[in-house]
Amino acid sequence: MNMKPIAYIKNDFPTKFGLPRQSGMSEHLISHIFMEPEYRTPEAFRGIEEFDHLWLIWAFEPMGKREWSPTVRPPKLGGNTRMGVFATRSPNRPNPIGLTCVKLLSVNHTDTDGAVLTVAGADLMNGTAILDIKPYLPFADSVPNAKTGAYGPQTQDPLVVEIPDPIADLFSAEQLAALREVLCYDPRPGYQNDPDRVYGFAYGGYDVRFRVTDDTVTVTDAIPFKDHS
Repeated sequence: MNMKPIAYIKNDFPTKFGLPRQSGMSEHLISHIFMEPEYRTPEAFRGIEEFDHLWLIWAFEPMGKREWSPTVRPPKLGGNTRMGVFATRSPNRPNPIGLTCVKLLSVNHTDTDGAVLTVAGADLMNGTAILDIKPYLPFADSVPNAKTGAYGPQTQDPLVVEIPDPIADLFSAEQLAALREVLCYDPRPGYQNDPDRVYGFAYGGYDVRFRVTDDTVTVTDAIPFKDHS
């Protein structure tokens, strides 16, 4: 079976650390989907504006190819609980593909790039290959009372986020809102809880450094990011 990308996503996350753990957790995180030349025909997008949300089927390659394992240790569960890979959303899968629901904000038909989709809430890093796009249908895709196994409901209380003004001024209002959303749900692995350790992730052209103490995330620095990939 041969598959090739139909598009690539562009956003402010050049690396995987710091990305929202699930789609929809950062409604202000904006991404743009650029189609490959052979898929830019306007007819392929006829009627897409009538949908609020889309499913993206995508490839894990930018996040690093890994060998699959029958059991994994999900960070969400503290990194100590082993579960079957098919009972998790781990990227260590037999086939490196993912599924993400995003909010469709706009479709901009351009002369150079064809239809460019602007979406919110993607949990994908910059450059991720998109394999397919499908509309989200609430009557078929939503199961509000479905069981969630060991993951349980999303009950994590958001942390307080403190960003000094000189650092906040480096970002647009939209970027800053998304950064706060990412930080308030603590992007660290679930098994790490060192209040003295400084963590960092690349976002919006900067390496954002932060500490987590009790219920507060404090951004300590933002250094221009140099991509050495």
